[in-house]
Amino acid sequence: MPQLPKIIKTNSSVEHTMTVDIMDEYGDTMTKEIACEHPLTIYLNWVEIVTVMTLGARPADLVLGYLKNQGFIEDIAAIESVIIDWDTNSAAVISRENTDGLEDKLSKKTVTSGCGQGTMFGNVMKKLEGITLPQPRLRQSKLYGLLEALTHHNATYKAAGAVHGCAVCKDTTILSFVEDVGRHNAVDTLAGEMWLKGQTGEDKIFYTTGRLTSEMVIKVAQMGIPVLLSRSGATQMGYDLAKKLGITMVARAKGNRFQVYNGMANLILDVKGPDAEALAQTASQEQSSTLIGKSA
Repeated sequence: MPQLPKIIKTNSSVEHTMTVDIMDEYGDTMTKEIACEHPLTIYLNWVEIVTVMTLGARPADLVLGYLKNQGFIEDIAAIESVIIDWDTNSAAVISRENTDGLEDKLSKKTVTSGCGQGTMFGNVMKKLEGITLPQPRLRQSKLYGLLEALTHHNATYKAAGAVHGCAVCKDTTILSFVEDVGRHNAVDTLAGEMWLKGQTGEDKIFYTTGRLTSEMVIKVAQMGIPVLLSRSGATQMGYDLAKKLGITMVARAKGNRFQVYNGMANLILDVKGPDAEALAQTASQEQSSTLIGKSA
């Protein structure tokens, strides 16, 4: 296990939601929670890389995942520290890796369709050439169980809306879930967490509430995860890349409905027709019983 970087956080912090007064279409006033959005400027060896807008839930994981996914750093053992300072809205990463040529990399960025102007850099696609992902089989019944479990992991969205959620899952178990104002921030956060923990992705499923764009497919491939699941739709380039990289892409997944865009042969359809609704209800009851048991 490599030596992990020192995570340094100042005493300052940020709120994830705030309460505001609103008026509805009838002229009635009420209070409503809204999601907070905070700028966080990322520095690598004191070179300014980018400013992301984030909920601020897990900034160190977000910063490391972003730098790794963009190809700026590769060796977790070479990182000395990550300093998060909300007084200055900055995150400074100090690494022993050779970071010469950062300005050249920054000049070759492509603005993607991710919320908040996500960026993917020119050398990322080169690193994906020749990638081979496993092709695990996915049971329809297990998929329904996972979708039911995910409904209990979106606290900020339920309270305030305006955020995306992402999760790393195994079978019907949610290993880690995070919400942020942009889906690319959420996936970078999970990528950073997996990197810090030395976790691999071959037996994992990645879930997102956002669209399955090229950016999402690329980042999931970088994490080595072969199955991508979303309650939203897919874009043309996301679809093309999923086929090229061998990612099982399941979209419009909610309740007992889903659409398989790529990897159809990997789905085992073991529940059909009315049985699907009955299974979803059973999964919901089992999940509720589990949550009650944990709180007792």
